[in-house]
Amino acid sequence: MSSSSPEASPTSTSGGGRHFSMSTDKFSIEIPSPHHQIGTNGNLASPNPLKSPNARRIAGFSREGILGSAQKARNLSQSSGDRESMTNGIQNRQNSDDGINPLKRRSTDAGIDYPRRRATIACEICRSRKSRCDGTKPKCKLCTELGAECIYREPGIKLDAGDKLILEHLTRIEGMLQSTLVGQTSNLALSAGSPSVNGGTNISNDDVMIQNGSNFVSMIPATGLGTWATPTNISTMPKIHTNAALHLLQWPLIRDLVSRPYDPQILLQLEMSREPLILSKQPCLDLSNTSTYIESFFAKVNVWYACVNPFNWTKYYRIALSNGFRDGPESCIVLLVLALGQASCSGSISRIPDLQNPPGLPYFAAAWALLPSLMTRNTVQSAQCTVLASAYLFYLVRPLEAWTLLSSTSTKLQLLLSAPGRVPAGQRELMERVYWNALLFESDLLAELDLPHSGIVQYEESVGLPGGFEQEDEEAAGRDELWYFLAEIALRRLLNRVSQLIYSKDSMASTQSLEPVVAELDYQLTQWYESLPLPLQFPFNRAVLQDPVQTVLRLRYFACRTIIFRPYILAVLDNEQAAMDPVVRDNCRKCLEASIRQLEHITAHHAGHVPYLWQGALSIVSQTLLIMGATMSPSLSSILSTLVPHLDAVDAIINDVVTEVERYVHLAPSLSLSAEIIREAEMRRRSYLGT
Repeated sequence: MSSSSPEASPTSTSGGGRHFSMSTDKFSIEIPSPHHQIGTNGNLASPNPLKSPNARRIAGFSREGILGSAQKARNLSQSSGDRESMTNGIQNRQNSDDGINPLKRRSTDAGIDYPRRRATIACEICRSRKSRCDGTKPKCKLCTELGAECIYREPGIKLDAGDKLILEHLTRIEGMLQSTLVGQTSNLALSAGSPSVNGGTNISNDDVMIQNGSNFVSMIPATGLGTWATPTNISTMPKIHTNAALHLLQWPLIRDLVSRPYDPQILLQLEMSREPLILSKQPCLDLSNTSTYIESFFAKVNVWYACVNPFNWTKYYRIALSNGFRDGPESCIVLLVLALGQASCSGSISRIPDLQNPPGLPYFAAAWALLPSLMTRNTVQSAQCTVLASAYLFYLVRPLEAWTLLSSTSTKLQLLLSAPGRVPAGQRELMERVYWNALLFESDLLAELDLPHSGIVQYEESVGLPGGFEQEDEEAAGRDELWYFLAEIALRRLLNRVSQLIYSKDSMASTQSLEPVVAELDYQLTQWYESLPLPLQFPFNRAVLQDPVQTVLRLRYFACRTIIFRPYILAVLDNEQAAMDPVVRDNCRKCLEASIRQLEHITAHHAGHVPYLWQGALSIVSQTLLIMGATMSPSLSSILSTLVPHLDAVDAIINDVVTEVERYVHLAPSLSLSAEIIREAEMRRRSYLGT
């Protein structure tokens, strides 16, 4: 592939040769239109220059997060006041009962009410019925008559006045802490340049925060793991967003294409209820073609994940062979490499018959048998094993099982990164690659499924970008290619930014307020493309590409461009008059053109079926629903007619998509439902148009 030339490999150049741009979180919407700036190196620079995630970020994009923090302070203050009034009310009632309650006597020395003690011999049934218990054991008279189980409370469990006094003191201390917390929260909100808009890791009403003099904030989040030192940035997936594929079924006209409403949660429910993966406990391993599978892995698979070192592969293989592939992380890694390598030799898994075992499954089953012992190890190698196992599960279109392993990976990485020195210097490069794989996988899943955030994103600022494995004396098993991996990191962060700024719960609502944001995001997408090394810069013509890396990058580019401009399609579907605005009409054209470009050569998606079949299929479904809705709108249909030779070509594209997605039905229940939805939608669309 074109990205394999020696002079072009990023590992053959110095660190400064990597020009993959990672955007900071300083985001200004006061610029009426984006403009180019000339950087010190003579290259074009965005008003929001992209930089690597290990640099410190300045959060300058401010929305209603401060108001949210202020509201939290008010809620805490109100709840504290309510609690205090409730406590006072209880105390007042107790004081007023002193004169009429014969079981109480006044202790003038301490000023505390102590109830007169009596024998605690009543059983639980008699206590609940407030009946006199005769205390007979093993069963009292009442329980004998009722045929109930007679249980006597153990001595010392009853709360006496001393216990009540302790609880009252705790309530009072809690109120004081809450009052202090209100002040700290307000100070935090005022001092932060950009409060978090990531619902998975930001400050919420369920968080517990303690701030000390070193400005370190320790929080127990509502969801997620780990410790948050600062609010996260806008390049992370929001907890609540409307970017998932099935959200389009709630749009005008598009919702008429299905016979019943679909809860976007249904995909997650289907994946949770599917049959478990059945693996042989004693797989038969064929080691006759291992060299072919290893070569295929480093040529076709490692380019996507870049998490296996080709320079120490021979050493790993020797160790695994000496262990009979039965023990140790080296054996697990080698088996997973063989599984993914064999999978890459067989083309798209969608073309393999349903009753036939997927390629690489015996190797994966053998690796799976080793995972339990590795899951309990908190090492970089064990995290590498779970990431590679997740990669094979994505190939099998098992997204939820992959997420389960990724949760373990995230926990290990957070533990390793939570204190300096826990990752040996020689494993730092591998740890960075494992980290970014876990973060990319999680972001892809969170884009479509409402899953808990693991909290791994909090370490994004302290983890650098990979720079290349150190070459060792032994012969390398393949090239250490980082180009695609670095490009995907940058693009995934941009996709997360789009979800935060356009599709999160507190994003802008009107097209006027969106205009500068959309213009900036589109500019950053252009900057991303222009920052790609020349061997990766795909052509924008409509020809089918031979290079799989360029093919996948071009499809990802158009998918990102589609969701940037998609709100303008919604505006027109909601009100045809919106298309009278030239800006709205032009942005609709950009969105529809990107959708057409993603769908016109549908089998080109096979190039990314090892890492992206499930994610890519849902992206295809969402763009197809968008095109279907556009054909039902007079304004949007007229725009479509300028993008294709004739409107019959749109029908042909949709028909090809329906046929293609039908081939995914047996791979996952979520894809089976997706195929059912677009099949029904196409039938209803043709009926609506009278064709």
